[in-house]
Amino acid sequence: MALKLGDTVPDFVADSSVGPIKLYEYIDNSWAILFSHPNDFTPVCTTELGAVGKLMPEFEKRGIKVLALSCDEAERHRAWIEDIESFSEAKANITYPIVADPEREVAVKYGMLDPDEKDKAGMPVTARAVFVIGPDKRLKLSILYPATTGRNFSEILRVIDSLLLTANYSVATPVDWKHGEDCMVLPSIPNHTANELFPKGFRTVPLPSGKEYIRLTPQPDIP
Repeated sequence: MALKLGDTVPDFVADSSVGPIKLYEYIDNSWAILFSHPNDFTPVCTTELGAVGKLMPEFEKRGIKVLALSCDEAERHRAWIEDIESFSEAKANITYPIVADPEREVAVKYGMLDPDEKDKAGMPVTARAVFVIGPDKRLKLSILYPATTGRNFSEILRVIDSLLLTANYSVATPVDWKHGEDCMVLPSIPNHTANELFPKGFRTVPLPSGKEYIRLTPQPDIP
């Protein structure tokens, strides 16, 4: 059964490029991103893991733990890292663990398998799944891409910023929001409470309906 937003994600113990990993211990009390890819030593996956390597200072600045996963063995992961780091467009150090899931145990628990993509043995491989997990071990975001489409990890970082703001400051982010731009006061918060919550103030956008449901406030600082 596919994980739903708000579900407690399954814990697991698995080998990885940096040794054995127990998910809950690795996350501890942090936010985390777990993302899967179909195969090692493949072109699109190489660009993706390189991009995450380049973004690691941004993830670390936000206190985000990062894990990748595929159905390949840990030894194969370690050999592949050399290619990722040397790829001319990546220029990245791969310091985050790549989880090995050759028996598809984690992939089945998380609903990651792509029935249309198979390895040489005819076994289904993992799709390009993304799971953002909160400190409470609950699923905060999931995205699923086909094998042929590389992900935009800058966009995923943008979404994580939005999730952190909502979790800490009771704000939402509008369409195409970028870090540093105005956020929106949640409709459930009355004006008198908003005055206390947002010391930078907020402004109500006048609308033809006369309803005061669009309230903008400067972005609070991301923890």
